[in-house]
Amino acid sequence: MDNLAFEMQEDGARNASSVGKISPFSNSEKKRQWSLVSIFLLCLLACFITTAVGVLTLSLVYLNSKPHLERETSPPHTMVSQVQKAVDPKFQFLNHLPKSKVFEFPGGAIQWARYRNNIEDYLSDEEEAFGTSLNSLRSQMTLGTLRIKSKGLRAPHWHFNANEHGYLVQGTAWIGVVDDGGEVATTYNVTAGQVIFFPKNTLHWIKNMGHDDCFFLLFFSTHDELQTLDVDDVFFSTPEDIASRSLKPEGGVNFIRNFQKQTEDQGISLPPNLAELVLNATYAQSPDSLVWRYFFDLKGSREYKFPGGVIQRAQYWKNGNELSNNEKIFSEFLHQHQNALALNTLRIYNNGLRQPHFHFNANEMGYVVSGCGKETERLKRFYIYEVEVGITDTQRTIEFNIHVGDVVFFPIGTQHYIKNTCDEDLLFVLAFSTGDQVQTLDMDDYLQATSDHILAQLFFRKQSEFKKIPRFTEDQAINLP
Repeated sequence: MDNLAFEMQEDGARNASSVGKISPFSNSEKKRQWSLVSIFLLCLLACFITTAVGVLTLSLVYLNSKPHLERETSPPHTMVSQVQKAVDPKFQFLNHLPKSKVFEFPGGAIQWARYRNNIEDYLSDEEEAFGTSLNSLRSQMTLGTLRIKSKGLRAPHWHFNANEHGYLVQGTAWIGVVDDGGEVATTYNVTAGQVIFFPKNTLHWIKNMGHDDCFFLLFFSTHDELQTLDVDDVFFSTPEDIASRSLKPEGGVNFIRNFQKQTEDQGISLPPNLAELVLNATYAQSPDSLVWRYFFDLKGSREYKFPGGVIQRAQYWKNGNELSNNEKIFSEFLHQHQNALALNTLRIYNNGLRQPHFHFNANEMGYVVSGCGKETERLKRFYIYEVEVGITDTQRTIEFNIHVGDVVFFPIGTQHYIKNTCDEDLLFVLAFSTGDQVQTLDMDDYLQATSDHILAQLFFRKQSEFKKIPRFTEDQAINLP
């Protein structure tokens, strides 16, 4: 007989046994599932960490590379300075040279109005603005003042990247120039008011022969930092055996070894025992045919007279019929050299105005030699400004006052004027960045040359009104009220 109860119990036991077997299998599955979740979470965490590290790495690379990229285009400190520095726009065109650094030497001193490669070499934001302006506008101009003490010597040297034009303000000097090959050394004397010229890479020296200081204005045809090499620096940089074989002195290399480089720069030399070192100095003058290539008697040259002043010119002339034979030598030699400059003196009388004008073919740089703007006797801290300058570019007109020792810069094509309201003459030495004849247009000339009906339409004035502007038989480039 079938025992249903037994069968049910057996089935229950089997089921119970089945259930007992199923429970351990379910826990294993759960562990496996948690393991997969853990792996997934770990992978997700690893991805997050990797991404974070990648982002951080890219950020560091970007931060490190950014200054480099900015330096290639526009230096970071320059950009900051443009934002933070509130520099008067006039200092693009004005340099208070007496406030600049004085480079002292045993025999004299030099000051510069120039561009500098290292921004830290500027003493002020204003000086930086001027130097940057010269360079960015490719002015081909740099100015330095050279003061040489009595018996001092500006050491023989040459400039890699510029012609040099000098104007002697005071004193007497003996100049030497060594020509190509060294076969001829041209020597000559200069006095106040005369001009000297040294082509690029031409060795030259300047010796003060007088009892007073020599004071030169030196203009160089570069808007980059001037590159100069002195003979003593070259000598001491040359290996002893090379110098000995080249010079072949008595005593050979031992003779060379007896020379000792001075601890103080001898750019302008004046040894304390000079009387012992030099016993028979001679100051020879070479023939005019040689001298006048490097020399021009600007003080004795033709005066171009105007109602309000006088201009004299040391430049190349296309038509040299009015020049002396010696002046023709200078004019033609000047024209043979690329990037030569033209030098002028500009004298403006009391109440005279160098009327608004511009130059077609040259930047202009000027130095105030004498006139108003000197310190008063009672108030040494203040200047009397009675010389007004104005310059007009495409955006605006900037006006400012100047005094003795200041340097001004007028870029090509910018209209400018100089007004003298003091009770004495104002004397400028001007340089122009052209080896050709300077091309200039004055305000009265271009208005007179423009048709009346064109002016009437432009200014909304009747054509007859422009008949009131007179024509003068005498040039009014420097006029009087």
